[in-house]
Amino acid sequence: MIRYKTLRERRKLRQRFKISRVAKGKYRLLVHRTNNHMYAQILDKDTKNTIITVSTLSPDIRSRIENGGNIVAAELVGELVAKKAKEKDISEVVFDRSGFLYHGRVKALAESARKNGLKF
Repeated sequence: MIRYKTLRERRKLRQRFKISRVAKGKYRLLVHRTNNHMYAQILDKDTKNTIITVSTLSPDIRSRIENGGNIVAAELVGELVAKKAKEKDISEVVFDRSGFLYHGRVKALAESARKNGLKF
């Protein structure tokens, strides 16, 4: 029997391969979720440096939520990462969901980032 973590790793590798072919010179919006928190980073593809980091542990979001593992918290993370990207003149990114399925909190974060000005 294949474990969930192994399946997620397989999806992650497939997706990263596709991203590497499509995202020449673009920034990558990387999303990670745990049971209690959501994390989002914008990475520079060429230098592999982290440009922006936002999570439910950030002081801006932590004061507005009581639980970091729900859709409301994910929407706030998406909103804040889009605002910080605008400040750094980043308008277009490639969405990397790290093998997580595109529903629930991952989908809420992506839609919130799109609604606040990021294109992917």
